[in-house]
Amino acid sequence: MTFPANPLPPNAAQRPHVMRAPHGAERTDPYYWLRDDSRQNPEVIGYLQAENAYADAVLAPLKPLQDALYDEIVARIRQDDASVPFRERGWWYYARFETGKDYPVHARRKDGPDVDALSILQANDRGDFAGEQVLLDVNRLAAGKDYCSVGGFEVSPDNAILAWAEDDTGRRQYTIRFRDLATGADFPETIPGVSDDLVWADDSRTLFYIENDPETLLTVRVKKHVLGTDPKDDPVVYEEPDDNFYLSIDRTRDERYIVIAMSSTVSDERRYAPAADPREFKVLAVRERDVEYGADHFGGRWVIRTNADGATNFKLMTAADAATTRSDWREWVGHRDDVLIEDFELFDTFTAIAERSGGLERVRLLRADGSEQHVHADEPAYSMGLDVNSEPGTEWLRYGYTSMTTPATVYEWNTRTGERRQLKQQPVLGDFRPDHYATERLWATARDGTRIPVSLVYRRGFEKNGRAPLLLYGYGSYGLSMDPGFSISTLSLLDRGVVYAIAHIRGGQEMGRRWYEDGKLRKKINTFTDFIDVRDFLVGAGYAAPDRVAAHGGSAGGLLMGAVANMAPDKFRVLLSQVPFVDVVTTMLDPTIPLTTNEYDEWGNPEQRAFYDYMLSYSPYDNLHATTYPAMYIGTGLWDSQVQYWEPAKYVARLRDLNTGTAPVVFRTNMDAGHGGKSGRFRRYREQAEMYAFLLWQLGVSE
Repeated sequence: MTFPANPLPPNAAQRPHVMRAPHGAERTDPYYWLRDDSRQNPEVIGYLQAENAYADAVLAPLKPLQDALYDEIVARIRQDDASVPFRERGWWYYARFETGKDYPVHARRKDGPDVDALSILQANDRGDFAGEQVLLDVNRLAAGKDYCSVGGFEVSPDNAILAWAEDDTGRRQYTIRFRDLATGADFPETIPGVSDDLVWADDSRTLFYIENDPETLLTVRVKKHVLGTDPKDDPVVYEEPDDNFYLSIDRTRDERYIVIAMSSTVSDERRYAPAADPREFKVLAVRERDVEYGADHFGGRWVIRTNADGATNFKLMTAADAATTRSDWREWVGHRDDVLIEDFELFDTFTAIAERSGGLERVRLLRADGSEQHVHADEPAYSMGLDVNSEPGTEWLRYGYTSMTTPATVYEWNTRTGERRQLKQQPVLGDFRPDHYATERLWATARDGTRIPVSLVYRRGFEKNGRAPLLLYGYGSYGLSMDPGFSISTLSLLDRGVVYAIAHIRGGQEMGRRWYEDGKLRKKINTFTDFIDVRDFLVGAGYAAPDRVAAHGGSAGGLLMGAVANMAPDKFRVLLSQVPFVDVVTTMLDPTIPLTTNEYDEWGNPEQRAFYDYMLSYSPYDNLHATTYPAMYIGTGLWDSQVQYWEPAKYVARLRDLNTGTAPVVFRTNMDAGHGGKSGRFRRYREQAEMYAFLLWQLGVSE
């Protein structure tokens, strides 16, 4: 591929704006004017459109490659695929896709003789939809819209009414709607400005939901709606006074209670009320700083996952039915330094515990007699977790399994007999064969001596001779672990000789809770240096040529990309940065921006001078300087509510001022998308194909 003719990038005007912190520190931001909360300022929109036009011009010669990549990816996807059905209250629920359509059809079938998950999957495979009841055809909802996403949806306990939350901007501001499932008619009332959490009371007429603050989008009030009444009159059940906390609602495993959850980065609180008469919500245990907990109810008791009393990797506690204080808790599954408890599911005869040890996930079975057993994993590097287990009265446990060479698979395991059966594996059409690829689990040594796990995959025939192109992915924030799973689009890179690796850097939770704590607040720099050190290790071990290394990250992973670009610009040939969080100090000083107040315990509060100085030391926007930067592909969504579009817009404008290199920088704004990109099953692959074409061009990979 040849370098295209040089179109001129947009030149955003500089308008110095002084940013003052409460403690007196000042910075000058010449591109602050690019912030437009209304998304309607013609000058701002014009700049974004000019950047899109520039991206079009730079990428035009790559259009044949983009099309080839898109066609390859889509050709691997079974278009009329369906999810594994699960049974709830006498019905089997699933989602399926129709050929040529972008959105799912949510449906159900009545339980009966010879009806189970496998028989329904087989019927769906044959195109036999007799007896199916369509709950929601999202293709119809999306007709004529640039964006459409259905968040939560819930069927009433009497199986008669559907409530769902719909977003048509990508800003994650949902509108609740209702449908009579017997007639298909929609109720007249709608409830806008809410989250997508929905919970029915037992009467099948009362719905609990969460109202968002219209400016910050924080979840602030739990309200109650009774069908047939005006939503404007819906009473407030609970209002959260602390904007460091998010709200969510759910029903317990035994369906007995409705639970309101309040969660911040470092503490939690739960309130519960009987689903049969949810008038008064009692506190299970009052919030305490540095005490996190989640709870479920089953078998006449509460089961609580908590880090209380120094249980860094969490433990499980139990409490009596009417517990209202932490002093009521009793230890059940103790804390271990080498095992992180991430989740649990309660059954009649056993408990399934999702945990993490040695950087890998596993599922532990704890039987009523106290005996334990782990679910078997077939490969040395994999991802495993609990699947939908909607009914507690079964001896079959469903779990999901995948690796970088094994498509996502749903298994059922009989906890009494040990029988395992595969319910479904993600279909991969074409000539895909798992044995054409190899995966490895490696350990890189960071500059402070810490061992960093690395997951790696490549096409068989690869030679570790220091010549290959490499794409290194990372995230490293919020305690979110980036586990090694199968990617249908990454195959197009592997088949062209690219090595793909995931750096499991600090700030995630792959190696336990301490791994997270060592990559946040005033230890955040570890996230960035770990990533650079993994890159150096892979190059030194011969997995990549030193001048053919690419990196990819999104959101907080985009912060990672911006930080390593400033810290080690000569070590990466190209950076792919999606919805990047790159203006850290400015955003964290503004409590009107969604997510800010809830994340002081993740990044720090820059109103305090020590945190201000530390965040300023790595903030990508503030640390851009005159140097030769790598090629970059930077993407955002105009309606992003999590990382506002103006962060990457300002970053690119300043980068163009200071970059002394000639490698291309393209900035793509989706004008009708939010944080997750465009809606629809296939549209996102168009975006990915464009990004991958840019990547291959910069790495010198030819067809």
